[in-house]
Amino acid sequence: MTKEEELIVVKNLFFSYNYRPVLTDINLTIRSGDFLALLGPNGAGKTTLIKIILGLLPLQRGEVYLFGQPIKLFKDWHLLGYVPQTATHFDPMFPATVQEVIAMALFSRKKFWQRIKKEEKEALSQILERVGLAGKEKTPIGHLSTGQQQKVFIARALLQKPRILILDEPTTGIDAESQQQFYDMLYEFNKKDGITIVLITHDIGIVNRHVTKVACLEGRMIYHGSHDDFCRSEVFKDMIGRGNHVISHQH
Repeated sequence: MTKEEELIVVKNLFFSYNYRPVLTDINLTIRSGDFLALLGPNGAGKTTLIKIILGLLPLQRGEVYLFGQPIKLFKDWHLLGYVPQTATHFDPMFPATVQEVIAMALFSRKKFWQRIKKEEKEALSQILERVGLAGKEKTPIGHLSTGQQQKVFIARALLQKPRILILDEPTTGIDAESQQQFYDMLYEFNKKDGITIVLITHDIGIVNRHVTKVACLEGRMIYHGSHDDFCRSEVFKDMIGRGNHVISHQH
């Protein structure tokens, strides 16, 4: 792989909360086209790592490079789309339509008095069609299922045309059949649009046929490599031995 294909590089990263170590000597490389599952139990530091990469937490010790630039110099944050765990945690009576929620991505780059342009509305409708919510523009977001709400926030992230889409525990509260459809949708964005996908989860069951890379985090990086090698690894066997739920589809 060439240097240009390395979108995110983390080197020798340490992080602590109130002098309590959370991440120790983390090394991670995410390359263009990866479909990466970032695995680990609750409290393993997964969300903390992602928040450091997104600039939401300070870099205490170590190095982070985004698209070849040190994170302190990086400014093209629209290239990283992020759907946090709390995306769908809101009042079901929240008075906003699907279109209004997605359009918030545009407002972040506009003056508050600027209106949405016709071509932006068309792009919004096209993205809704891609995520399976065509015609839902005027629907109050509180009237949608959890899975549909998650798709709305993915559409909002995609409206800024990111090169990387990071999703934190994206299928919580979604039934098994809808989960598979959800992963199929992400796979289409990965393969057809070339968007690099990073899925953060504590559930090893997310390691399905679409995942190409796996990183296992337990305060330290205990595995980082291909999906196929992970399924044959001692780390995988150990996770099964500890009673982790596993649905792993080999390529």
